[in-house]
Amino acid sequence: MSGTGQASCHHGEILQGVFLDARGRRCAGLVTLPLAGLGTRAEAVIRPGVPPGTHSVHPPDRTKALRAAAIALRECRARRPQAPFGGLELRLDGDVPLGLGMGSSSSDVIAAVRAVADACGVRLPSRTVARIAVRAERASDPLMLDGRPTLFAQREGRVLEVLGAALPPAVIVGCALGAGRPVDTLALPAPACDDDDVRGYERLRALLRRAIAEGDTRLLGHVSTQSARRAQRVLRHPEFDRLSRVAERTGAVGVQLAHSGSVAGLLFDPAAPDLRARLGRCVLALGRAGIPVTRTFTTAAPVEPAQPRTPLTTIQESRHGRAHRRRDRTPRSDTDRRRAHLSAL
Repeated sequence: MSGTGQASCHHGEILQGVFLDARGRRCAGLVTLPLAGLGTRAEAVIRPGVPPGTHSVHPPDRTKALRAAAIALRECRARRPQAPFGGLELRLDGDVPLGLGMGSSSSDVIAAVRAVADACGVRLPSRTVARIAVRAERASDPLMLDGRPTLFAQREGRVLEVLGAALPPAVIVGCALGAGRPVDTLALPAPACDDDDVRGYERLRALLRRAIAEGDTRLLGHVSTQSARRAQRVLRHPEFDRLSRVAERTGAVGVQLAHSGSVAGLLFDPAAPDLRARLGRCVLALGRAGIPVTRTFTTAAPVEPAQPRTPLTTIQESRHGRAHRRRDRTPRSDTDRRRAHLSAL
């Protein structure tokens, strides 16, 4: 028995911090910036003649994905006892740069879970995929959801709030700080967060909700910039001031960062006059500032057909469909420390 699964990635965060859940309890949460065109494809093969628990993964160092696949296999057997027993072989292919804060690990994990579910003939709801992902990697990006702007508790695998239907329209000039070197997110110190910080994050949450409701690109840029400045207390990117000056000089509405990586972006209003000229000046200014440009993209990427927009309930969940292909490449190690090569503008 075999199955396939697909998961996309993101370009860092629009907002990340500590928020209050429906019970007034503090909870770490984030809102990611979706990025279409990159992702992980997984293939899972269950071999009945191999003893159960005999699992393997290729590449062999994708241990988080293998751990998630094994948990998913147990989940599927609990839901469908007639699902095949045996050893599991997992193969991953993808093109998400590693260690840059683009959700490469979550993409691997979610694609693996979907592949196992497909092999077992089970459709796992998003809340279950989220729970498995958190068990496998301690914290997960919300790549199992349908792309709507969502405040997601990454360490608990649950949705705190669906903020609206789609982010306001924006054109993003992506770049890489720290010369594109991967970031060890687990080595980052935990940021201190007092009552004033929580109130500040809640204000940004309300502003982001308003920006989405009104389609206000400038307000979106304001929220992402303020969130990025708060993240600098931990990340301490030496290029951040240069990035901010380029944004001011070229008419960007704001900047955004991967709060656990090195990708960054400058946000532009697509309705701005002379947009192409602004983008050109931005690219040149970033180059002069020693910040490599990686890609331009927009917030207008369509929701994947395999992820239909269904009503979001308790976890505001959607169910995953059968995977589809994107372009593939052999992924590198979870802990690779080589400089990542992102596609050029």
